[in-house]
Amino acid sequence: MGRSEERDVQLERLIRELPWAEVEGPLSGEVKAIVYDSRKVMPGYLFVALKGHSQDGHRFLDEAIRKGAVGAVVQNKVQSGFSAPVIRVPDTRKALYQLAAAFYGWPQKELKLIGITGTNGKTTTSYLLESILRQAGYHPGVIGTVNYRIGKLTCPAPVTTPESLDLMRALRKMADQGTTHVVMEVSSHALDQGRVGDCPFQVGVFTNLSRDHLDYHGSMDAYFHAKSLLFQHLGARCETAKGWDVINADTPYGQRLMKMTDALVLTYGLGEGCHVRARNVSVTSEELGAEIATPSGWVKVSCPLLGRFNLYNMLAAVGAALCEEVSLEEIAEGLSQVSCVPGRVEPIKNNLGISVVVDYAHTPDALEKVLRDLRPLVNGRVITVFGCGGDRDKGKRPEMGRIAAMQSDLLIITSDNPRTEDPQEIVDQICKGVEGVSGGAPYIVELDRGKAIKKALGEARKGDLVLIAGKGHEDYQIIGTEKRPFDDRKVTAELPSRMR
Repeated sequence: MGRSEERDVQLERLIRELPWAEVEGPLSGEVKAIVYDSRKVMPGYLFVALKGHSQDGHRFLDEAIRKGAVGAVVQNKVQSGFSAPVIRVPDTRKALYQLAAAFYGWPQKELKLIGITGTNGKTTTSYLLESILRQAGYHPGVIGTVNYRIGKLTCPAPVTTPESLDLMRALRKMADQGTTHVVMEVSSHALDQGRVGDCPFQVGVFTNLSRDHLDYHGSMDAYFHAKSLLFQHLGARCETAKGWDVINADTPYGQRLMKMTDALVLTYGLGEGCHVRARNVSVTSEELGAEIATPSGWVKVSCPLLGRFNLYNMLAAVGAALCEEVSLEEIAEGLSQVSCVPGRVEPIKNNLGISVVVDYAHTPDALEKVLRDLRPLVNGRVITVFGCGGDRDKGKRPEMGRIAAMQSDLLIITSDNPRTEDPQEIVDQICKGVEGVSGGAPYIVELDRGKAIKKALGEARKGDLVLIAGKGHEDYQIIGTEKRPFDDRKVTAELPSRMR
């Protein structure tokens, strides 16, 4: 938050958005900014104390008021006698959404919001849909895993879906710059924590659901419930129309979701009963093509993406575009013009006579699909470099090891983002899955990710394919609590010149 982004809103007016609040102290003064990080508090700022998994903002209440906060919003009982008013609410995350929306003038109501959720495919679908909307003459903005795109400005994305305060700030900028549509990746964490509040999504897109984030959700049912929150009451929240749910009908979770929504439903998949479906699919080393059936007729499309699994992302984008009444001609042109999706089956040029692909596949389902779909495109062997993230779902590690061993010819098992876990212990858990596969691929362990990539390129022969999986677009590696610069794509692109 820079000084240039400050505003002046009466504190008393803001707190009216919280009719359930208990207030101690006079609500006088103006709010220049809202913050949930006590380190960012300056005189005239309103501090909202959030409870997280590792930090509790209530611990920093004294600091915030000492630094000049005009007030503090809490959910815990706190001592009385502060020099600034204390506003107590049942849930500070819900309160933050309401306060942020009011502070920035309810920007979500000035934009058409399209939310995309699911385990895999959100980012690619968002890029495809962005390109289609732009081709149709709209001015889309994007909030997602790779970055946030606001007009001509591209901002780094610390998380897939930002906290409600940061989301409202971004939406305000988009609305002020003439953005028409916002394509937003909506994570299960964000839905569970209420970061998108009651944003009036006109379209909700469900890609798929497979194992991930069980360290947070605990079970697949809880994970599905969090994802389903985007679609529950979507129609009722959408003020200008009934609202559309675009759902992958080829998945059991998609079938469940269709029974839970009160919005209009448009299904996609490969089944004859789907509203949007594909036939005559062609996959080459350069593009993906298909004929797509829609309620408006058939359209022949192609886009510069690798892998048959991207067909579902294409169908999802087509479905969402149809909900916005984009023509079939504009859809086809938009798909053909899409740019490379960073770290999503991204080919890396080299002079070694081999194919090298960097992909974000960090779940069992994603790894299985990318390996399955790359295999037909290569004449030689498939060499896979991958690891698993630390302080995350441990149960998927042997499963990913099993999948990689079954679908690769050689494995280089390495570190991903080990965080505070012992990298060797993570690798050992992966290896249990590898060793459980009879006749599976041989493997090499190299904990240093840079050396592991070099080892894979060195082992590769002409005609082989090297898949570097797990981190995709990320330009860092988290070791301990430190973020160190590391980009699979950059490292991979630079290595061949050193190996001559």
